Amino acid sequence: MQTAQLGSSSGLMVSRLCLGTMNFGIPGRGHQGDWTLDLDASRPVFELARDLGINYFDCANIYGIGASEEVVGQLLRETFRRDEYVLTTKVSMPMGKAANQGGLSRKHIIESVNASLDRLGLDYVDQLIIHRHPHGIPGQAQVPIEETLEALNDIVKAGKAIYLGASSMFAWQFAELQLTAERHGWAQFISMQNHLNLIYREEEREMLPYCIQSGVGVTPWSPLARGILTGAYRGSLQSGSTNRSKGADRLRTASLYRGEMDFQIAERCAEIAEQHNASSAQVALAWLLQKPSVVAPVVGVSTTQQLSELAAAVDLQLSQADIEYLEALYQCVDNLLSLGAS
Repeated sequence: MQTAQLGSSSGLMVSRLCLGTMNFGIPGRGHQGDWTLDLDASRPVFELARDLGINYFDCANIYGIGASEEVVGQLLRETFRRDEYVLTTKVSMPMGKAANQGGLSRKHIIESVNASLDRLGLDYVDQLIIHRHPHGIPGQAQVPIEETLEALNDIVKAGKAIYLGASSMFAWQFAELQLTAERHGWAQFISMQNHLNLIYREEEREMLPYCIQSGVGVTPWSPLARGILTGAYRGSLQSGSTNRSKGADRLRTASLYRGEMDFQIAERCAEIAEQHNASSAQVALAWLLQKPSVVAPVVGVSTTQQLSELAAAVDLQLSQADIEYLEALYQCVDNLLSLGAS
């Protein structure tokens, strides 16, 4: 597995694929509970990740409402030495119904990070990501960004996180956070985990250019459009072929992907895949990996076979003609952040 520097603003080296861990935990627990793998079912995936050279793992406290961190922490401790892997977890999403159990206040950040480390069984994480902008979660307090940034800086200075990252927000919001942190001498964000794939490319307008200019590494989530680009939906959101695409996650997919050309683009992905003797998933990932500033797409798998397939995408090179053909049908869609639906 190839590795790359996670942006020019840090010296952190990560594998070109990041293993997302949303579906590892306790079946039935959390919003992804109907397609979650338990500890024993997850173990072969982590062992294969090690054998493939994948060293980058992405978690979040909200996954399984803490269950994912418990399982991921145990498997990482079983499978790797601590200096062999890079682990991210996240803070922001509500972990309960109480007033201070979510958001990016100083209170929730400190309490959440301590709880995450306890569940993971670790003294620190390599990167703490804010799951959204401090004002990005409906119903949460409109925290002054200075409060959030200083609390995050204190987490870094305390050695509980080595680096900071951010996830989906407007480019102007991300720039404001970075400049405010710089002005105060606080730790800045080294990565942006945003929504980017062949059928949702609105991030190409402002966020990607900003990240390139500022040396921030990009680690897109949903690189396969929740299965649309793999063929899991077989041309229609009503035609799911996997546990995930037939379950409650279909509603989430429908809320994210509203473009008229989504399935036609997926068909082109399959055409290019056939020409390269590859899979649609491999082509979709190869397209992303050839984007400037994209370091490591975050992929989710349920089987070792899926992980092996996706890992091979790192070595797949698409021609300029391939890329132009894949991109030609794209039409602008609503920026989901403006709808509060990302």
